Amino acid sequence: MPDLPFYQIDAFATKAFEGNQACVMPLDEFLPDAELLAIAAENNVAETAYIVPAGEGVWKLRWFTPAVEVPLCGHATLASAHVLYNELGFSGEVIGFDTVKSGRLTVRRLEDGRLEMDFPCGPVTEIPVTDEVSEALGARPVQAWGGMFYAARFETADKVKALKPDLKALKDLGVPGEGWDRGNFGCFAAGGDGVDVTSRFFAPGSGIDEDPATGSWHTMLARVMSQRFGKTFLRCFQAYPGRGGFIDTRLEGDRVKLIGRAVTVIEGRFRL
Repeated sequence: MPDLPFYQIDAFATKAFEGNQACVMPLDEFLPDAELLAIAAENNVAETAYIVPAGEGVWKLRWFTPAVEVPLCGHATLASAHVLYNELGFSGEVIGFDTVKSGRLTVRRLEDGRLEMDFPCGPVTEIPVTDEVSEALGARPVQAWGGMFYAARFETADKVKALKPDLKALKDLGVPGEGWDRGNFGCFAAGGDGVDVTSRFFAPGSGIDEDPATGSWHTMLARVMSQRFGKTFLRCFQAYPGRGGFIDTRLEGDRVKLIGRAVTVIEGRFRL
C-alpha cells in the first residue's frame, strides 16, 4: 500500500483556523490524473498541491480542487513553499515552481518571514453589469470587469460582506467571450477595516461555493484596482465568514507580487 507524505496548511494565515486550507503532497513523480483528483476529493479542501522535484531549487507543481485541476492557485503555491522552507529544510534564496499553464512561478522568503510569490497578471476589460449577474449575486455591482475571472465592484465593504448569492445560478454565468472561466466571481469594494480593499470569491464553477483566501483572484484584483484607483500596492482582506485572510499585492508591469504567511496545522501520511 503506497504511503505518501501529507501536510495541511492554513495559507494567508498567522495561526490555525485563518486563511485558506491547502493540502501539500510531495511526490517523486506525479500519479495518474485520476488518482490525483481522487486524493484531492478525499482531502476535500479548496486545493491539493502536488510537488515533484525538477532540479536544484525547482519543483513541478499542479493544483486540484475536489472537482477539477486548475491552471493557477495562489494559496496552495504559498502552502507548497511553506512546506519546502519550514518542513523539508529548503534553504535556498528562491523556489521555482514549473506549472502546466502558468509557466514558472517563484517564491522567496522575506526577512520578516513572510513569503513573496511572483505571479503573472493578465489584462482586464471593463464590461457591462447585467441584470442576470445582479440577480444571481443578490445585489447590483456598480462596475464589472472581465479577465481571468468576473470581477464585480460594490460601493462598500459592508455590501460585499452581506452578499448571499445564488450559487447554482452563478455556476453557469461569467464573462462573455471564449476562454473566460465561468462560475468564478470576485466581488470587492475599496476600503474596509484598515485595508485598501475587501473582497470575497465565489467559485461554484470550480467546485467551491466560496473560497476563503484566493491568490489567483488577487492577481486580477491588483490589475483592476490599479486601473480604477491608481494603486499599485494593496493591503487586501478576503472576508470569508469565520476565516478570511490578509494578502498584500504589488503590481509590477505584467507581474504581481502576492505576499503572505502560512502555518502548518496537520502533518501525516496518506495511504492509498
